[in-house]
Amino acid sequence: MTEGDQVESQPYVRSATGKLGQVDAQVVPRYAGIATFARLPQRHEVPDYDIAVVGVPFDSGVTYRPGARFGPAAIRQASRLLKPYHPAMDVSPFASAQVVDAGDITANPFDIAEAVDQVREGIAGLLSRPEQRVVVLGGDHTIALPSLQAMHRVHGPVALVHFDAHLDTWGPYFGAPCTHGTPFRQASEQGLLVKDRSAHIGIRGSLYDKQDLLDDESLGFTIVHCRDIDRIGVDGVIERIRDRVGEHPVYVSIDVDVLDPAFAPGTGTPEIGGMTSRELVAVLRAMRGMHIVGADVVEVAPAYDSGEVTAVAAANLGYELITLMADDH
Repeated sequence: MTEGDQVESQPYVRSATGKLGQVDAQVVPRYAGIATFARLPQRHEVPDYDIAVVGVPFDSGVTYRPGARFGPAAIRQASRLLKPYHPAMDVSPFASAQVVDAGDITANPFDIAEAVDQVREGIAGLLSRPEQRVVVLGGDHTIALPSLQAMHRVHGPVALVHFDAHLDTWGPYFGAPCTHGTPFRQASEQGLLVKDRSAHIGIRGSLYDKQDLLDDESLGFTIVHCRDIDRIGVDGVIERIRDRVGEHPVYVSIDVDVLDPAFAPGTGTPEIGGMTSRELVAVLRAMRGMHIVGADVVEVAPAYDSGEVTAVAAANLGYELITLMADDH
């Protein structure tokens, strides 16, 4: 690393590769300054970028506890502790790729259909070339649908690796076709996903009916239930993911409620018996080498959090995704 560069009065550190990295923590303490994700430069501060982190403070699609609209801000605040070198993967993601914080996409809180259009166009605007990647901070899981719609414009149908306690392939709720419980039914029906190349990881909890599982299978998904992880372990999970995805471009969607409430209490629909943060991180790191074209981390509801536990988990999950993308850059 060379000495910090002053951009907009911020002492960013520039890498030997020319990438503008984080605000220098030896000049500005981590608790000070603007809370961009990982203290990275804002989009307007660099001429171009490889990976954009963007927030979608929207939660009008929730069916139980609200509050995920405050998720992006909480995740950014918790990301202040992230550092530039990832020792487990031996990667310096912010030196390997130009990563920026693209701010928030404004979405109508009173009209879900309009919000979906706004989020789709906002994310599409960050993908001016196929090599660019996006990590979306939610917000509720509704936003995965417009994100996949934006990805489809660039990459065509993609494989989906979905970490969640819930299937999110249900039909309309109270007559609303698009909620946080429906995005992947909609994505499948709209042809956004490669047929039979998508997987849910961490599913658990009660269902409305056994038909839920049959409908999910007919939409082209396979399931690694959370109860399976005790038996097959992380190696078994990643083997199933790789067998399912193959060589297709991948979109990764992480609902923080895939984690047990002990590790992520701050979410809208918690379910006991979830993954540990260590297990989830291990699975993500084992996805190294897969062509991840986009991702989201959603359903952080800070009002139900304790000591920023959930926000810290989400920030680190975002960091893992960025590292995977930068390593594939």
